[in-house]
Amino acid sequence: MFPLRRRALAAVLAAALAACGGDAPDDAPPAVGVQAVDADGRTVALPRPARRVISMVPSATDLLVAAGARDQLVGRTENDDAPEVAHLPSVGGMEPSLERIVSLRPDLVVVFQAAASPQLRQRIEAQGIPTFAMGTRDTAQTFAGLAALGRLAGADAGAAGLASRMRRELAAASVPAARDTPSVFLVVNLDPPMTAGPGTFMVQVARAAGARTAFPDLREDWATVSMEELVRRQPEWLLVTTGAEGTREQRIAALRAEPGWRELRAVREGRVVAVPARLLNRPGPGMGQAAAHIRRTIRPTP
Repeated sequence: MFPLRRRALAAVLAAALAACGGDAPDDAPPAVGVQAVDADGRTVALPRPARRVISMVPSATDLLVAAGARDQLVGRTENDDAPEVAHLPSVGGMEPSLERIVSLRPDLVVVFQAAASPQLRQRIEAQGIPTFAMGTRDTAQTFAGLAALGRLAGADAGAAGLASRMRRELAAASVPAARDTPSVFLVVNLDPPMTAGPGTFMVQVARAAGARTAFPDLREDWATVSMEELVRRQPEWLLVTTGAEGTREQRIAALRAEPGWRELRAVREGRVVAVPARLLNRPGPGMGQAAAHIRRTIRPTP
């Protein structure tokens, strides 16, 4: 009887080991795959949730970390500044190393959508590596990309929770549109003056906080404007980012030192909103915090 039990136990163990590895029998259920549609409208299908992800998009890196998928990340770019990924190898910056990407053996690489990097995506896919195009234009693309990345990285619950938190933060900072809504100019560059267009996430965040862009008629997402026109429109506030660019005081000093900029009343009177670059320069987990920062400055609570 005991030998029989041992043989039965051995059979059970053998079956369990076979289920964990080796060739599956013909009638075994197929591996559960995942798929999602990216910003280019392409369906990205994986045989299983990605375990080794390289993110070439800093906002996607931040979203994956915040969604609880940090352990799936195996590579980043030199533009990623989140401390959680500082230990990861960099594959480069504007011109990443394809050799380095391949050496990290990723099962998914996140790239900017085709409008920004079609050749890069083609080169990566030519190596048999799936890619996912992340949209970074507006908040809608951010939330869509977050949900898709959560699915592909096996972090659906974390992505859903993060999306809910971000929406709550944006809603909490929101101010209804009114006639006295102050105008802002989002300073992307000083010489020549460059700003964000009305359809971008930066303007959407500012709008949620109770501001309106001084250039609602721009057709480009990132556009240069003439100094003369900027002076003529006299935005009530300037919106700048701080961090590597300097402190708020340093940014104001730079504006006052630039010809043309000091002709703006907002510069002379110090009406400058300074938001940490990590919150506003990319459409990521910090958008709601950026909106709250803007609202506190331009619409302080009495």
